[in-house]
Amino acid sequence: MAKKAIVLLADGFEDVEAVTPIDYLQRAGIEVTTVSISDSLNVTSKWGGIKMTASATLAEVAKQGTTGYDAIILPGGMPGTASLAASKETGALIKDMAANGKLICAICAAPALVLAPLGLLKGKNFTCYPGMEEKVCATCCADDSKWSDDRVVTDGNVITSRGAGTAGEFAAAIIEKLLDKAAAQKLAETVLL
Repeated sequence: MAKKAIVLLADGFEDVEAVTPIDYLQRAGIEVTTVSISDSLNVTSKWGGIKMTASATLAEVAKQGTTGYDAIILPGGMPGTASLAASKETGALIKDMAANGKLICAICAAPALVLAPLGLLKGKNFTCYPGMEEKVCATCCADDSKWSDDRVVTDGNVITSRGAGTAGEFAAAIIEKLLDKAAAQKLAETVLL
C-alpha cells in the first residue's frame, strides 16, 4: 500500500519548501495531498506568486479523518507559517497525527511557530530557520529540547529543516523515514541532490 502525505498550504507559503517535497515525494511513489487551510482550494506562494490549486481543504480532510495518512508536512514562508500557527483547526490536525504516531515534518519557521507552541518539540532535537530557535527555546528548551544547526534533524516521528536551501535534503529525509534509505538515495541520485 502506498504511503500518503499531507502538505499544508496557506497563502504566502515558501515556494521551494512546498514544491520540492511535493515533487520529490511523488517521484518516490508517495501519494501527496495538498491541503489549503482556507475555504478556497486556491493558494498563492510568497516569492514567485505561484498559484496552486490544492487537492482538498482542511475542513474536508478533518471531516474524513487522517487515518489513511502517514505524514504531514508544513512549509515555511511568511505570512503562510503565521497563518498555519493561527489556525486552531491546523493545530488540531497536527496534534491528532502526532498522537497517532504519524510523521510530523516542518521546515524554516514552521518548527518554531507551529510545532513548538503545540508542544511537539518538547524533548526533541530540532532545527529551524536561523534565529527562530530563540522562539522555540523561550518556550520549550527548558523541557530538554535541543536546537541543532544541522540542515535536517530527525528525532523519532519529527523531522525539521532549516530553509529553502535545505528543502531537497528535507524531502529525502521524509522519503527515507516513510519508505527506506534506498528509496531516498535513489531519489537523490535521480535529481542530482
